[in-house]
Amino acid sequence: MAFYNPDPGMAQQLARLVDDLEQEGRPGLADRLSITWVRYPESLRRRAASLELEDFWAQAPSGANWGGARPRYPASVVKLVYLVAAEAWLQLQLIEDEPELRRALADMIRDSGNDATSLVVDRLSGTTSGPDLPPERFAEWVAQRQLVNRWLEDLGWPELQGCNACQKTWGDGPYGRERAFYGDQLENRNRLSTDATARLLHAVIAGALVSPPACRRMRELLRRSLDPQERSADPENQVDGFLGAGLPTDAKLWSKAGWMSQARHDAAYVEIEGADPFLLVVFSEGKGCAGDETLLPAIARSLRSHPVESPLG
Repeated sequence: MAFYNPDPGMAQQLARLVDDLEQEGRPGLADRLSITWVRYPESLRRRAASLELEDFWAQAPSGANWGGARPRYPASVVKLVYLVAAEAWLQLQLIEDEPELRRALADMIRDSGNDATSLVVDRLSGTTSGPDLPPERFAEWVAQRQLVNRWLEDLGWPELQGCNACQKTWGDGPYGRERAFYGDQLENRNRLSTDATARLLHAVIAGALVSPPACRRMRELLRRSLDPQERSADPENQVDGFLGAGLPTDAKLWSKAGWMSQARHDAAYVEIEGADPFLLVVFSEGKGCAGDETLLPAIARSLRSHPVESPLG
């Protein structure tokens, strides 16, 4: 069962938006784009704190998607998975809570640091990067690197089917055992869908995953400033060119973006005074999308400013 109730009016609005974006000079965008959009009648923050978890998940909000179940390469959005996994490992006392890990988690989310992510993945899996390994040792190494995927499977969420979160993120690319782990045709690359990402962010914002204190820590790392001066001082602000750039400066934003030569993604929860809170995850693939700094802001601007029309109206 999906964590949101499909809303026909929202689905129609998404379809019209995708068509409009294509007509603006983005041919073929519909196949390169995935969107999951969820609306809430009130703030989602800490919503689970006053409910039993079963009751929280039974209160499905309204939502819609465009290609939301399609797994795509998530770029740095996968760091959200590693953040939640790290908090889960800490709760189970599988890893030690130490300043260097906390520093890496902060740099991984706030600045989207790949070096920080490397340390986090090493801690989660008990593995390290390096040269190629003999077959038997490599098989053991691979099994360890699947620990996060096995944890995702244990969540039992249908949205996670077909997803893969076992690879580090790179600047120049993987080498040695890391390159071998990707597979000859890169078939073992990370994969996430916007539906899966949306459910994960939904749980973190609501305080429904790991523990309420852990979710508070994660929300603090995901909070973004929309202040123009702060954004201009930080070239890696994860707002400009992403969903946050389509929001008013007084909006409240929690997000994790991803960008590389063939992708531009963002996952965001937004609260705006006088409007319904919403969660929006957008994955866009291809060189054209990666270089289009107006696409994601346009999507956020459209979906936060226009009321949903009745499918009969």
